Amino acid sequence: MKEEIVKMLEKIEPLVDKIEVKDEKGSEMLENMKAYISDSKHFLNKKNYLKSFEAIVFAYGILETCIDLGVFIIVDNP
Repeated sequence: MKEEIVKMLEKIEPLVDKIEVKDEKGSEMLENMKAYISDSKHFLNKKNYLKSFEAIVFAYGILETCIDLGVFIIVDNP
């Protein structure tokens, strides 16, 4: 489980800086997503892998939902 959490964190963290939010609600959702990423890292360091996994899954849920709703746009700045 630990390896999967690390892979998920390595995949989502670079995306945070590429997210463009479309409105105030998007900003709120981005802050929530960042909080779940932080929580996941905290629990990973404490070796509480279940809570760490839950937190990173919530972060991905926010990311995917907000992209689907058009609240987040992932931009690639060269």
